[in-house]
Amino acid sequence: MIKKILIANRGEIAVRIVRACAEMGIRSVAIHSDADRYALHVKRADESYNVGSDPLAGYLNARQLVNLAVETGCDALHPGYGFLSENAELARVCSERGIRFIGPSAEVISRMGDKTEARRSMIAAGVPVTPGTEDNLKDLQDALSEAERVGYPVMLKATSGGGGRGIRRCNSKEELEQAWPRVISEATKAFGSADVFLEKCIVNPKHIEAQILADSFGNTVHLFERDCSIQRRNQKLIEIAPSPQLTPEQRAYIGDLAVRAAQAVGYENAGTVEFLLADNEVYFMEMNTRVQVEHTITEQITGIDIVREQIRIASGLPLSVKQEDIEHRGFAIQFRINAEDPKNDFLPSFGKITRYYAPGGPGVRVDTAIYTGYTIPPYYDSMCLKLIVWANNWEDAMDRGYRALDDMHLHGVKTTEVYYQQILKNPDFRSGVFDTSFVDTHPELTNYSTKNKPEALALAIAGAIAAYAGL
Repeated sequence: MIKKILIANRGEIAVRIVRACAEMGIRSVAIHSDADRYALHVKRADESYNVGSDPLAGYLNARQLVNLAVETGCDALHPGYGFLSENAELARVCSERGIRFIGPSAEVISRMGDKTEARRSMIAAGVPVTPGTEDNLKDLQDALSEAERVGYPVMLKATSGGGGRGIRRCNSKEELEQAWPRVISEATKAFGSADVFLEKCIVNPKHIEAQILADSFGNTVHLFERDCSIQRRNQKLIEIAPSPQLTPEQRAYIGDLAVRAAQAVGYENAGTVEFLLADNEVYFMEMNTRVQVEHTITEQITGIDIVREQIRIASGLPLSVKQEDIEHRGFAIQFRINAEDPKNDFLPSFGKITRYYAPGGPGVRVDTAIYTGYTIPPYYDSMCLKLIVWANNWEDAMDRGYRALDDMHLHGVKTTEVYYQQILKNPDFRSGVFDTSFVDTHPELTNYSTKNKPEALALAIAGAIAAYAGL
């Protein structure tokens, strides 16, 4: 069994992994830049080490991270999500140094991280993919030729892309010509590769993804699906499990496809297979070879601790559950509370959190690394917490979400909480029938008055908590 884990990440996912380690009797080692020296994951881990003054370099140096794991007596490394979580070199260096990488093998990461290679693997496995190129595009002329063959609109994508970056929709030849240098530039800067490919654009699909777990004994299961259709510029905002839009037959079909996809590439550990659903047709989009930001809602509806299962699998243990034993109950919704101003085109709002009061009550979970007095640095993602709610049915889950958002008090930075309340009140959302065009087709949702949550109320709540804690 793994005894000590270096967590090669920061923020709320690092805190999440620390908690799993604590429950399993495993020592946790945190890393931090100078900008993160006061971060919560640093305070919560058993040990912590500075990886440099640069806000990003230390989190992105695979060999330095693995060397630190060895020096501190760790026998495993958990990459979390983002940073090097889908970096084959990190997994490869871990293997070379005798450190267990809590994720799939370097070979599988490379295979699924290369979007064109992933498409070829899925085609061979009989998993439906969107029409497009099976090889990387040679140049702009090649892209124009393929677009004519596939038919506009098309999606120009970075082969090594992810997280909504390195991707552009092109509705015409002119737009493709304009997008080509931008995507090449963005792909090179973000992923270190100028390789791009092209797919038919599935207009206004539903974005459905399936969570899978696979061990080294040949056992692969799915934990049902999540609906990630509420997104802006390919960035997810609200996620739901299970999808309120699927029939039982569609749910079973997508789950089976996800298992087939994982087995086809010899997948091991936790992963997510993402699909597009349009006109009752399902298309493979990509596979994320890591734990997802939204793994929380799958945990809420199944009762399965995904991070714990990740650690068990990396320890060489079999899955703790079989497919026939996995059930889902109720609905869970996750709100990514971002430090952004929806009324100002979602402009980031970094700064000091002057007061923070977390929501609570039945069916409410908060995953975060913020606290009163913490300064959100401008170098990282703008998400400051994940608010997760669960209830027995869709209506109750939405109502609980609205109440929990109202219950939360976060001062000092602008956030997306009130914007999400507008979504929860919208009849199209409440109907449970929506697609990836929802945000773009509902611009009126940003026309709200600033919620009246006086600083005095937050101060009173904080004072009451402090007084109680001192008893």
